[in-house]
Amino acid sequence: MPEIPDLEAIRAFLNERIIGVEVTRAETAIPYIFRTPAKDVAAGLTGNRFGEVLRRGKFLLFTLADEYVLVINPMLSGRFQYVRPGTKKRAKTCLLLALDNGWELRYADERLMGKIYYAHIDDVPHVPQFSEMGPDALAVSEEEFRARIRKHSGAIKNVLTNLKFVAGIGNAYADEILFEARINPFRRRTSLSDGEVGALYRAIGTTLRRSLPVLREHFREELDYEEWRDHLKVHRKGGEKAGRCPRCGTRITEIAPNQRITSWCRVCQPDAAA
Repeated sequence: MPEIPDLEAIRAFLNERIIGVEVTRAETAIPYIFRTPAKDVAAGLTGNRFGEVLRRGKFLLFTLADEYVLVINPMLSGRFQYVRPGTKKRAKTCLLLALDNGWELRYADERLMGKIYYAHIDDVPHVPQFSEMGPDALAVSEEEFRARIRKHSGAIKNVLTNLKFVAGIGNAYADEILFEARINPFRRRTSLSDGEVGALYRAIGTTLRRSLPVLREHFREELDYEEWRDHLKVHRKGGEKAGRCPRCGTRITEIAPNQRITSWCRVCQPDAAA
C-alpha cells in the first residue's frame, strides 16, 4: 500500500517531469476503477496539460490546466509507471496517458481496489473520504494530535491507520512509528501516558521524514513503482526467517490478524507500559 513516503517520492518524481506536459491520448481500459465515467475522464484529459501534482493523505491529485483535477486513491495495490511507449504493460493497467514529451503515465491496479475521480477543483473536497480525513500526518501539530487522539479508542495501531484521526499512515509505517516510539501495537490508546502520546507524535515525524529521502532517491531515475521497504526496521522483518531488532537483538515478532501483518519487538515494545 503506498503511504506518505511512497506518494511523496512519486509526486516529486512526476513534478520534475510532467508539469506543463500535454496529454495526447487517454486510454481508460478498465472502467470499473473510475468513479467518474471513464469516457468523461478520457475526454477531459485528452488535450489537457498537467499542473503540479499534490498529495492529501493517501491521495495523489494531478492538477490540470482547465482547473480540473485527476484524483487517484491507489488503495492497496495501485501502482504508477512513467515509461516509454512500448514498455510492457502491467496486468490490469486501468489508465494510460500518452504525453507530448514522448513518455506514458500509467496506473495499474492488480486487485482493482483503487479509485479514480475527475473533478473540478472546487468539487475536490466532496470526493469520498476527503471530508472524513483528519489532518495530514506530516502537518498535524502536537496540540491538535493530542486533542484528536483522545477521541479514539482501541488498539493504538488501528488508531494510527484510521484516516479520521490523521491521514496518510498505513500498515507498514504504523509498525515503524510504534517501534520508534517503543509502544506495543496492541496497547489500548487509553492505556498510553501523556509521555507516550508525545513520543508517538514525535515518532511519526521522525519515521516519515527519515524515509522521504530514501524513497526519493530510490525512484530518482525511473518510476515503475513497487513497494520499497528494505529500509524499514521491523515491518515484515519477522516470520519464519525472523530478523533481529536493531536495538536489542531480539527476534522480531510477526503475526497477521485479519490478514494484516503486524511486526514488533517484544522487548522494546512490551505489552504494558514499563
